[in-house]
Amino acid sequence: MRRRASSMLETARNGADVDAMMLEIGRRAKAAARPLAIAGAERKHAALVAMADAIVAKSGEILAANAIDLENADKSGVAKAFIDRLTLTEGRIRDMADGIRAIAAFKDPVGDVIAEWDRPNGLHIERVRTPLGVIGVIYESRPNVTADAGALCLKAGNAVILRGGSDSLHSSRAIHACLVEGLKAAGLPEDAIQMVPLADRAAVGAMLSGLNGAIDVIVPRGGKSLVARVQNEARVPVFAHLEGLCHVYVDASADLDMAQRIVVNAKMRRTGICGSAETLLIDRNAADRLAKPLLQGLLDAGCEVRVSEELQGLLPGLKAAVDEDWATEYLDAIISAKLVDGISGAIEHINSWSSAHTEAVIAEDPAVVERFFTEIDSAILLHNASTQFADGGEFGMGGEIGIATGKMHARGPVGVEQLTSFKYRVRGTGQVRP
Repeated sequence: MRRRASSMLETARNGADVDAMMLEIGRRAKAAARPLAIAGAERKHAALVAMADAIVAKSGEILAANAIDLENADKSGVAKAFIDRLTLTEGRIRDMADGIRAIAAFKDPVGDVIAEWDRPNGLHIERVRTPLGVIGVIYESRPNVTADAGALCLKAGNAVILRGGSDSLHSSRAIHACLVEGLKAAGLPEDAIQMVPLADRAAVGAMLSGLNGAIDVIVPRGGKSLVARVQNEARVPVFAHLEGLCHVYVDASADLDMAQRIVVNAKMRRTGICGSAETLLIDRNAADRLAKPLLQGLLDAGCEVRVSEELQGLLPGLKAAVDEDWATEYLDAIISAKLVDGISGAIEHINSWSSAHTEAVIAEDPAVVERFFTEIDSAILLHNASTQFADGGEFGMGGEIGIATGKMHARGPVGVEQLTSFKYRVRGTGQVRP
C-alpha cells in the first residue's frame, strides 16, 4: 500500500492527471467495499484491535510526523486554536487508540434487524442495517479524524476515501499506515481505507463529482468555506457538518456556581473544537445576580469577552460586540455575550443566529428547560451541561466522523449506526398478490 501511494504521489507531482488518479482510487474503493460488506464481525474486530495496537506501537513515528506539520504551521503563523487542533501528544495518541478499541467493542451493526412485523397475508417483513458502500471524508487540520473515520467506516462495513488537509498531511499519513496494518493483519482489503496522497484541491473536486459513481456519500469536516464548497458542488449525498456556532443560555432560575463552571468549561476547555461555546446569553431578569460573575469568570480564564451595548462598562476589559460577532465561530478564546428577555429572548436569538449544531440551557425551572428543548431545533441540546459534550465519544459512540447539522439521514454525532442504510427482507410461504 505504501509503494502504491508513493507511486500515485510521484505521478501527481509529475503533472499527471489528478482526476485519473482519483478515479483509480474510487475504483479500488468500490471493489474493496463488496467483500467488506459481507466480512464477518470477528474479522472487522480483529482489524480494529490491530489498528489500535499499531497506533500505540508507532506513536513515536506519528509524533515525528506531527512535529513536521506543527513546524510548518508555526512558520505560516496560524492561530493558536488551529495549532491546538493539529497537535498530537502521547495522551492524544492513546486516546485515539482507545477510541478505536471502543469502536471495536461495539455490536456489529451490519445485519442488525431494526424492526420486523407480520402482515395479515402471512408475509414477515424485516428492516435490516446494511453498509452505505463507499464514503468520502474531506477534513481539515485534525489528524485524529483519520483514525476515527477509518475505524467507524470499517465497523459499519464501508470502504472510505480520506482526504485530509495539507496542514496535517504528514500526521494523517502516519496514522493511515497504522490503519492499513490492521487491515492486512485481519486479511481485509487494504483498499478499504485509502488516503488521498496529495493536498491538491483538484482532488476534492474529483471526490465531489462522485468518482464515476464510486462514492455513495460525502462527509465534510472543516471550516465554513470547505463545507460551503462541498454543499455547492457535491453530486452525491452529503452529511452536512456546518460550523459550530454554539450558544449557552443562563436563565434567571440557574444556580450561579453551576453556571460559572459550565460557561467557562463550554468556552475554554478546548476553544478550537466545534462544540466550544461562541455566544453567552444571560437572562435580563437576573442580570444583577448573574452578569458580573459570569463575565468575570470568563475574563479570569483568559477569554476575550465581546458584549452588547447594555453590558459595556460593567467590568474592566470587556469589549464592544458588533453584529458580526453573533454570526462568528471564533474557535479561539473569544466569546460574545448579551442580555435577553428570558427564555423567549434566548429562543429568538438562537433561532436567528445558530448553525443548528449545539445549544445549552442552564436553568432549574423545568418549564424553561421544556421550552428550550421544544422550540430550538439544533442537533444537540443540553440542560445543565457543557457544550463540550457535543462529541461522539462522550455520547458512547467511541468516536465520530463529525456532527451532522442537516436533517436528512444522520443528525448529531455521526457514529457507526449513522454510517449504515437499510434494506427490507420479506419472507413468504408462497403468497401471490391478487
